Amino acid sequence: MPLSLIKTVGVIGTGVIGASWTALFLAKGLKVIVTDPAPEAEAKLRDYLQKNCAKIPNAQVTINDCFKNLRFVKDIDAYLGDVDLIQENGPERLDFKRRLFAHLDAKTPEHVLIASSSSGLPSSEFVTECTNKPARILIGHPFNPPHLVPLVEVVPHPGTGDEYVTAACQFYRSLGKDPVVVKQEAPGFIANRLQAALCAEAYSLISRGVISAEDLDKTMTSGLGLRWALTGPIMTNALGGGGDFNHFIDHLGPAFKSWLDDMHQHQFKLDSPEEIGNVKGRVNDWVSRVNLEEVEKKRDEALVDLVRNK
Repeated sequence: MPLSLIKTVGVIGTGVIGASWTALFLAKGLKVIVTDPAPEAEAKLRDYLQKNCAKIPNAQVTINDCFKNLRFVKDIDAYLGDVDLIQENGPERLDFKRRLFAHLDAKTPEHVLIASSSSGLPSSEFVTECTNKPARILIGHPFNPPHLVPLVEVVPHPGTGDEYVTAACQFYRSLGKDPVVVKQEAPGFIANRLQAALCAEAYSLISRGVISAEDLDKTMTSGLGLRWALTGPIMTNALGGGGDFNHFIDHLGPAFKSWLDDMHQHQFKLDSPEEIGNVKGRVNDWVSRVNLEEVEKKRDEALVDLVRNK
């Protein structure tokens, strides 16, 4: 699928991720055909677009043109011959995705690239009933919100053609995204696995009363998060070793081992009602005193500035 031929995108599902993808596609001048069976889905999507399309960095069209290029349909089957790429954002359920992708593979022209926003299910698990051309199916997992955060994890299954991986990366880059190719399928892919590991330790520290939920977040936003937004953990380690990653590992290796041993000893247990109750209570106590709409608004404004500055 040459990049120049991707002019119309089909979006399936308009929840948080699907609506955000739609806003990005429209702001970049693409035509978008959208479907979602949920009641009032179209009205909610239009309201979301009205609030967010104008915020997208380097938008190529006006908000009026965004709405002109949008078509919301109850049944996308009649329009599958008109799309050049599909971005699926349905429920994270294996049975649902197997049925949906078998249907899309059978009904969509063979040149159409089909990407799933799945946040953890590898596509090899839901292309099992695809018999037409499963080589054009892969994961295109964004980080929320997709219209602001550049990351997209492109995850092929073992049968995905290299040309489709290349086409997907080129397409996402054309939108201002920053795709990474995950070379081997792993549950949760990369970003969510890293997030899960960090959150598990954060929950443990909060549950045990080592630190408050608010100060735990400050530790990230005023320290680790600032550095990692500019240089990830690997480059940060190399810089911490004076430009020598070997020195960093050799110097801090023994300390790392003692920290990890302690983390394993106090590993957060998702099957422990007591630990779950502790972290819920402490987090909810803080969150209940915060204006979440204001937090989200400030976050999005800062994200736009950060991405532009980078």
